[in-house]
Amino acid sequence: MQIESNALPRVPSTNAAPAQPHRAAMNERILIVEDEVDLALGVRDALAHAGFRSEVAHDGRRALERLSVEPIDLVVLDLMLPGMNGLDLLRELRKDRSDVRVLILTALSDEEDLIEGFQAGADDYMAKPFSPRELLARVEAQFRRRDLDSAPPPRLELPGGISVDLSRLEVHRDGKIVALTPREGDILAYLIRNRERVVTREDLLLDVWHYKSANVETRTVDIHIVGLRRKVEPDAAKPTLIQTVRGKGYRWFS
Repeated sequence: MQIESNALPRVPSTNAAPAQPHRAAMNERILIVEDEVDLALGVRDALAHAGFRSEVAHDGRRALERLSVEPIDLVVLDLMLPGMNGLDLLRELRKDRSDVRVLILTALSDEEDLIEGFQAGADDYMAKPFSPRELLARVEAQFRRRDLDSAPPPRLELPGGISVDLSRLEVHRDGKIVALTPREGDILAYLIRNRERVVTREDLLLDVWHYKSANVETRTVDIHIVGLRRKVEPDAAKPTLIQTVRGKGYRWFS
């Protein structure tokens, strides 16, 4: 096992007090791609102890299949994988997805290997062996950078002479000011921040409403989207900014 053994946190037992989640560990999804079973489970347990939701794929093909099914925010990727190696997986991922952060794990110390990883689209790397503390620090750093890179501007200029001031929660249209509710502002910022992918209703329930589970019967998302469209779309009956992706969810297009 290539993770340092000192104080590797395990998932707390049911009668133990839960760990305090890290700031970045609210709703992000992490995929661990590692063929060494003990290491993969050790990384998963360390992330779970810090409040992150993560799962494991033991080879590149399974990882690509998983990435095509549901959104993943961060991939912790070993370079030395059976079959499809980590660099090939990373190149395939970057053909369609630029929004996923990738932290590569490597036992390789050759500078050329690391350069090749960054050229393929990695965001950071961590050399084996590593401690749980370093792992969590690197993961949190990736989410902080993502938030800074993708944060919507405080003021948006939209088609039809409409402008949105997210800091004031105001829409300016036809010479009038229309107030956004805090929830509408959160939804709009979330859609813009994730504009490179389809946002599902489940994503919004988990990440904006902060439901503990998205397995609930509710039309609250659709109702809020209708109200938001009336405020920001040039023609709410024919929305062009908040587009519906049939059977999947919504996508911001601007």
